[in-house]
Amino acid sequence: MHNYLISIVGPTAIGKTTLSIKLAKHFNTEIISADSRQFFKEMSIGTAAPSKEELKAAKHHFIHHKSIQDQYNVGEFEKEALQTLESLFKTKNIVIMVGGSGLYVDAVSKGLDYFPDVDNRIRDQLNADLESKGLPFLQEQLKLLDIKSYNSIAIDNPHRVIRALEICIGSGNPYSSFLNKDKTKRSFKTITIGLTADRDIIYNRINERVDIMIKDGLLDEVKNLIPYKSLNALNTVGYKELFNYLDGNWTLDFAISEIKKNTRRFAKRQLTWFRKDDRILWFDYETPLDTIIAELNKKFN
Repeated sequence: MHNYLISIVGPTAIGKTTLSIKLAKHFNTEIISADSRQFFKEMSIGTAAPSKEELKAAKHHFIHHKSIQDQYNVGEFEKEALQTLESLFKTKNIVIMVGGSGLYVDAVSKGLDYFPDVDNRIRDQLNADLESKGLPFLQEQLKLLDIKSYNSIAIDNPHRVIRALEICIGSGNPYSSFLNKDKTKRSFKTITIGLTADRDIIYNRINERVDIMIKDGLLDEVKNLIPYKSLNALNTVGYKELFNYLDGNWTLDFAISEIKKNTRRFAKRQLTWFRKDDRILWFDYETPLDTIIAELNKKFN
């Protein structure tokens, strides 16, 4: 029998964590998190990290293993995740991976694209431009240099925009021209499950989750992170909006409404990313576990 990585993807708040634990129990295995926001131990409530009970129900890897002050990127995650998988596959034929960060999911299951080294001064200048001229300036620059990337990456994420721009400028070629080249073959097979629902259901689940986060103490979590708010890890939905409230720019009600709106936009981008992969087995979020397991069993050989 081959070694299999069962990857669970889909929009935020759809129920990926719950399904991953059920499958981990069924297959007597462990879970790798590919949610790039849940890596950081200081960010728990706002990232909807698994609860203590959920972490006890199945062994997880890559949950709260880093600090927001650590430098950590997708390349390092790919390397560490592959090392963890190699170790787990010595005693298990199946491992579960769960997460809505498409780039991090793809890094493990497919491998990263190769990019040329570029002068660090280019990134420094782009960060300075972000600070002085704002994200829209960088977005327009990317639109001119690489319209394909402009239309496909998370354009509201400064880190992603700067990464694309530094490759465009440093190499003289579009960032998109380096994507989807031949990559290193994996020693395991990946079966990807996608959870979805009607848009109204997804949006309602997001709104409810944000309300629960606020009730569970998200504002206090963000208050404790004020000294670090300039860090890239905290430039994320749920945190940046409450920093605006704490800075006196917004009311609390408006900040909460912005968290909901930006999370809905994030979910839309997640679905756009994952729907590009025609190998994903899509299930309604209420599909019975037995049905999903039956479909998985058909894929094993």
